[in-house]
Amino acid sequence: MSQFLNNKGGYRNLRVYRLSEIIYDLTMIFTKQYIRAGSRTRDQIEQATRSGKQNIAEESVASTTSSETEIKLTNVAKASLEELLLDYEDFLRQNKLPQWHKNHPRTIRLREYLKSDDFLNNPTEYASAMNAEEFCNLCITLINQATYMLRRLIDSQQNQFLQKGGIRKQMYAARTQYRTHQSINPPTKSKKSD
Repeated sequence: MSQFLNNKGGYRNLRVYRLSEIIYDLTMIFTKQYIRAGSRTRDQIEQATRSGKQNIAEESVASTTSSETEIKLTNVAKASLEELLLDYEDFLRQNKLPQWHKNHPRTIRLREYLKSDDFLNNPTEYASAMNAEEFCNLCITLINQATYMLRRLIDSQQNQFLQKGGIRKQMYAARTQYRTHQSINPPTKSKKSD
């Protein structure tokens, strides 16, 4: 009998998952360097970055049986990263440090570096050498890239749902196809030997 569920859950191959993992690793370094241990702020920042990464993985696995859960969890991942973005922006503002706008020369150079194999193969290499301004702007740039990808992923998930329907529709179609096949090609009974 043919399977009607698509094997999904390959989140480790998603670029947005890899990006969220990098954001997570960098954020853990950032909080250790710049946010007081045991503070509510540190806990919130660490939970937001973890939620972003974990929900991308969970939505990918859940997508096998629930389009609704897939879309909801992708949105939770995006919302968690947006919360983290605000934390980095707040840190810059509260410490009177500049946030680089998207056309700032340093942002443009940073975006080029983020595409390089050097960065992707060792994203935390320069973390200890960065000051707070550079660290925050790096993470802000990465979060903006990740949330852009997640918005596009949500659009894609919605379109896929509109085209294919949810699991109930797929189950009904598979069952109908199976029954039609069985009525056209009934199973043959084996003859008993005398």
